[in-house]
Amino acid sequence: MTLQPHRFRTRHALLVLLALVSLIGSACSDNESGSGGDRTDRKANESTKESSGSKDADKTTETAGKPLARYAGFTSETYDNPDSWLCRPDKEDICDSGLDATVVDADGTMQIETWKANPDAPIDCFYVYPTISRDPTKFSDMNASEDEEGAAVVNQAARLGSACRVFAPIYRQRTLAGLANVLSGGGEAGTTTTTKPGAPNEDSPYADVLEAWKSYMAHDNGGRGVVVIGHSQGAGLLKQLLQEEVDPNEDVRDVFVAGYLAGTSVMVPDGKLTGGDFNELELCDDEDYDECIVTWSTFRAGSPPGPNAFFGRPSNDGRPLRSGCVNPAKLAARAEMQAEPSPADSYFPARLNTSMVSGATGSGDTADGSNGTNDWVAPPTTPITTPFVTTPGLISVRCAAYGDYRYLEMRANADPGPRVDDITGDLDDKWGMHLQDVNIVMGDIVRLVKIQAAAHIAD
Repeated sequence: MTLQPHRFRTRHALLVLLALVSLIGSACSDNESGSGGDRTDRKANESTKESSGSKDADKTTETAGKPLARYAGFTSETYDNPDSWLCRPDKEDICDSGLDATVVDADGTMQIETWKANPDAPIDCFYVYPTISRDPTKFSDMNASEDEEGAAVVNQAARLGSACRVFAPIYRQRTLAGLANVLSGGGEAGTTTTTKPGAPNEDSPYADVLEAWKSYMAHDNGGRGVVVIGHSQGAGLLKQLLQEEVDPNEDVRDVFVAGYLAGTSVMVPDGKLTGGDFNELELCDDEDYDECIVTWSTFRAGSPPGPNAFFGRPSNDGRPLRSGCVNPAKLAARAEMQAEPSPADSYFPARLNTSMVSGATGSGDTADGSNGTNDWVAPPTTPITTPFVTTPGLISVRCAAYGDYRYLEMRANADPGPRVDDITGDLDDKWGMHLQDVNIVMGDIVRLVKIQAAAHIAD
């Protein structure tokens, strides 16, 4: 696939509309029902398994190279074609390079952190990007743009290539223009479209993601563990995928490592790890667990969700459920367990005032995206020449409770040193730090995926 050039840019509207997409996904997810109680003691259960001197053996070899029976024989005219993927391990693509970062310490010193993919990654990652398309139609086409879909995958998934093989399908998402149409009252219901016989409609985004998943499971998975990760619209689509394909099916759960659902709502009974939106899948509360969900939505400390916030809110359909919050920087899925924030391992575009919506490698003019400037140290010293920066100690996060809301609280830690004292990305009390949900904890996600991969293989 050749990424298409930039089409048009309306940055202020884009920043606002990107956040608005989750209104649709969150509203829909609140109406989904589930059952189930508190988590079982998985480690206790594991201790009762018969031990034969070899691992449970062979989750990694028993089905090596073979698809799960339910997916065997599935074919897709679209997703069996590598050109329908932004990233996959059998082609050269945007996920292969360009992820070096400059470590900017509080005292202003800097060093380069190089990045490379792991050619022997033991598991896979299946990523679905957020609302990013600026196509003027209600739904996007299958021609990805480097500074739209490409920007999202580079900021939110490509770095996982050091831990897993990255698969990122292109899909016909609801565009920013399409979202504006819905918010203005112009939306219309569609019929299920799984074979794409005509123009895309309301069902096309999920139909595409489901088709891509089935193609991946039929031809690429081969019994390997798989992580799913998505943000905003992408997280909502993956939540539905998990509800339909993973949660009710033990064979699929056996290869499922973890789900990272950022900027959406996963409902659970207050203080519980399962029930609500999922029956079997739990919120992660221990780094050694797999088959679990990490979910969060970010608001700044001192600016909690407002009364009409779309994230972190309790169920609005009468069920006694709360939004789950799992802190990627320190796994603990109950808000009361995190009185103190933990340092976040953040990765941001090199230009301070940009986010993933500003371009795949920041909004700079040079090939590496840095524009040869240094926005992170004042006064500027050595120019930053990498596409990303990482800022040890600048950001800390905790799962917090504010009334009935549960969310990831972010705080910036000002320091007398020359490094900047804050980041950008604030919207309002409805949306919080939605644009930065993933960048704030990107390094933590990579670290956790590596730990969970090891736990999955050893399980």
